[in-house]
Amino acid sequence: MTANDTFELYDLRIEVESIEGNCTCNMSVGDCFYLAGGKLSLPDGADFCLYALQATIPLLPAKQRLNHPADWMETDSRVICPDPACRLTMRIDRISRRTLRPRRRQPDPLGRRGISWASDESGRLWRDPAWTC
Repeated sequence: MTANDTFELYDLRIEVESIEGNCTCNMSVGDCFYLAGGKLSLPDGADFCLYALQATIPLLPAKQRLNHPADWMETDSRVICPDPACRLTMRIDRISRRTLRPRRRQPDPLGRRGISWASDESGRLWRDPAWTC
């Protein structure tokens, strides 16, 4: 890898912007979670509705990246909870940018095809299901 083998991702805050119905998960305006790199976190003591969370997940990797200015991912930032009685709206905000290096890839130690293994600097090895050889 060279010094230029880096990429940037935005850290995101996903916040409940409005609730116009009856939220059965007791969500409140202002409830939020964060995504930094590939890690999701909640403020201390907070929880977040699984159904609202799952509505955002398909969009988050694209929102972490800089897209073409005309791409709808650059202009649209609201997601609706799938519960029709709830009518909860969440907003995805980019809060900061971070520079990352790709993880070092290693061949499968068992010689299997289509499976990738990644390791960190300490040499710990794990299966990376998101990347195939």
